[in-house]
Amino acid sequence: MSSPLVPPLASPIRICVLVPVATDQFNQRIMKAVAPVVPPDVQVEVRNITSGHPCIENRTNWLENGMPVVNLARQIAADGFDGIWLTDFDMCGVEAARELIDIPIIGGFPTSAFTALMLSQRFSIITILQSTLAMQRGHTLTYGLQDSFASILALNCPVDQLDNVEVVVARTFELARKAVEQDGAQSILLGCTGFVDVAARVSALLEDALGYYVPVIDPNHAGFSLLVSLVRMRVRPSRATYSKVTEST
Repeated sequence: MSSPLVPPLASPIRICVLVPVATDQFNQRIMKAVAPVVPPDVQVEVRNITSGHPCIENRTNWLENGMPVVNLARQIAADGFDGIWLTDFDMCGVEAARELIDIPIIGGFPTSAFTALMLSQRFSIITILQSTLAMQRGHTLTYGLQDSFASILALNCPVDQLDNVEVVVARTFELARKAVEQDGAQSILLGCTGFVDVAARVSALLEDALGYYVPVIDPNHAGFSLLVSLVRMRVRPSRATYSKVTEST
C-alpha cells in the first residue's frame, strides 16, 4: 500500500535569527556570520528582544533576557516563520520557548558540541569571560557529554570587543593550541556567537602549528545549518519533553 504524498515545503523557507539581547548593535555581524551557510531557498530575517540586557555574559543576564526571548519566539512563530536560530551559545530562553511554539528553535551549545563529536571524540570550549566558565561547563553535564569534554578556557574578552578580530584570532589560537596540546582536545568550540570570522582562521593556524587538522566550530554555522535541516525534515520539539503551554496559562 502506497504512503500518502507529503506536500512540498513552501518556498522560500523562512528562518528568523533571534538575537537575545536588547540592542541591534550585533545584528550586522550575526547576519554576516550566517551568510555562508544560508541556502538559496532560505529567506532570513533578524529580530531582537526589546527589553532586557544588551549582552549575555553571566547567569543574571541570561535569566533577565529569557522571558523576552520566549515572548518574541511566540510572535515569530505566529508570523509564519519555519524555524528560529537563537544566537546564544547558552540557549537563552530556548527550552521555555519550546513549550509555546510548534516550530524548531535551537541555540549554540548542543549544535556545536554534536557537530564536534561527528568529527572527533573530545572537545574544548574557548569562551569569552571567567563569568561564563561554570555556566558553560554545566552544559556538558546537562547533555551527558562530560566524558567527551576536555576543557574550557576564557579569553577574558567581553562580547562588545569581539569585533577586534585580529586580537581575538590571536588569543583564541593560543588557548586552542593549549587545549589540544595540554588538555587532549581534538576539536574546539567557540563559546559565543559573537566569534565571527574566527573559526576558519584559528583552524588554519592550528594546522600550521601542529602539523595536523583540528576542527574549530563556529556556533552560527553549526546552529543555522542544523536548523535548516530540521525544518526540511519537518520535525519540531517533542511534546513528550516540552508539554504544550497555552497562552492563557
